[in-house]
Amino acid sequence: MIIKNKLIFGWALLLLCTFSCKEDLIEMNINPNGASPESANPNLVLSTVLTEAGKTVLNLGYQDIAGVMQHTQKDGWSGSHNSYDWNRSNSWSGYYAILRNNQFVYDRAVELDQELHQGVTLVIRGMMFGLITDLWGDAPYSQALKGAEGTPEATFPSFDTQEEIYRGILGELETANQLLSQPKGSYNSSIEGADVYFGGNPEKWRKMANSLKLRFYMRLSEKLPDFAKQGIETILADPGTYPIITSTGDDATMSFNTESEASSWPKNTKFDVDASNYRRLKMCQTLVEAMRVNNDPRLGVWANPVEIPLVVDASLPAGTDVIQDGKRYLSPDVLESRNVALEDISQNPDYVGIPPGIAGSQVYNLSPDANQASFNPHVSWLNDRYREPNGPLLKARLITATEVNFILAEAALKGWAVGGTAEEYYNKAIQASFTTWGISGQVENYLQQESVKFDGTLKQLMEQKWVSSWTAAAEAWFDYRRTGYPELEAGPYTIRSVLPVRFYYMVEERNLNGANSEEAMNRLETTNFSEVDGANSAWSKPWVIQGTGKPW
Repeated sequence: MIIKNKLIFGWALLLLCTFSCKEDLIEMNINPNGASPESANPNLVLSTVLTEAGKTVLNLGYQDIAGVMQHTQKDGWSGSHNSYDWNRSNSWSGYYAILRNNQFVYDRAVELDQELHQGVTLVIRGMMFGLITDLWGDAPYSQALKGAEGTPEATFPSFDTQEEIYRGILGELETANQLLSQPKGSYNSSIEGADVYFGGNPEKWRKMANSLKLRFYMRLSEKLPDFAKQGIETILADPGTYPIITSTGDDATMSFNTESEASSWPKNTKFDVDASNYRRLKMCQTLVEAMRVNNDPRLGVWANPVEIPLVVDASLPAGTDVIQDGKRYLSPDVLESRNVALEDISQNPDYVGIPPGIAGSQVYNLSPDANQASFNPHVSWLNDRYREPNGPLLKARLITATEVNFILAEAALKGWAVGGTAEEYYNKAIQASFTTWGISGQVENYLQQESVKFDGTLKQLMEQKWVSSWTAAAEAWFDYRRTGYPELEAGPYTIRSVLPVRFYYMVEERNLNGANSEEAMNRLETTNFSEVDGANSAWSKPWVIQGTGKPW
């Protein structure tokens, strides 16, 4: 009996220890510094959503799309930037990662009845899904962000049509406008500490929502002109219900206020020991010449003057190639000996851009640096401010008064009722751009030039909008697709003879979600320039420009 009792006691002790250890292990696996999804403050995630969204928009407009739209060219490792050699490498996974985090904030806000957070996340949702469909075309939308449900539809979502996505986000932005209509003090929550765009101001978020609606209505103006006209006129007819961004103080921007690599201006030299990323990005000749002809002072804000201008002088002795008084003097026979034609170099004394899509961009304009180290002293480098990790002008610009006024100028040009003339909005747009770049005092002289005065054409309007989209070139690309302006020509060594109009669907999506990807690709319009790739080409037209004859 004693032995039996000892056995029972032993088993009880063992079970007690086992359960106790399990509890201890479970407790040990709880991160005391982590946030539980069931109880997390939405602001902990919202700040990441906003910063990642801001960086994504900036990287689009400051990197390869700036190459497509001929704001910049690279003179080293230039294939994707100068020649559109994307090789199906552009992935939307980062966009959907932002949207998943954004959805978490929205869902928590619904649970907590936080209308301010709901409105803000709907604005971000509209902007990010808008970018996805702008860049790729049809995409997962209505069934996206539901992977946790584990259903086949959630795991392998269908691709909504581009029209469905545009209409959907316009509806969500309308809901955001309503949710953001209260004074700041009326909300039961605050985003002040997390909001890197507006410091927690719901009125500015509301203006962003309605300004994005203007953007997307104009995006649809060729395909659904009546729908776009009604949408824009409704907003302009009732500014009390639909406030929009009209001054630079309301611009949706994100500053870079720290010196950490993750939250500073991209490709700056503080975290790049040999400054190679900064050095390889140079001004493009197309933008430089468009600005030089109009004596545009913004060029000096964005670019450095050429360090050593070229001077070809037939009166010089044969074989002359000398740097003197800060200039490089050459006799014509030196060019001939190098098989370089006079028209293939630039003798601009102030700013020199690299022509788009040329071979040997690293040695353009007789650069002595032929090894892609990008130390060319005979072309203009970006302004020194772009070496820095932050600064007053170094901002991600998501949507601005400049863009909004150009949209309204275009709407007025179409004859739509927007409360002003095309010329008035055109001038306001340029004034806003000059204010943005810190040279507002020079705008009147600029506008008085005959070459700048509004001539009533869409061509001039879109060219000025293109110039003003510096560091935000993605919007210029989307405008170019639907209008054909500015009239850009692909360079001689680009992989197609015209500019691309979309991103390829990436290989991983086609492998994982093959049937839905295939269906979406079949809805693209193949062109003479996409035949080599098949339907999934950067030169196949998405719905928004199908049948428009634009841009080529």
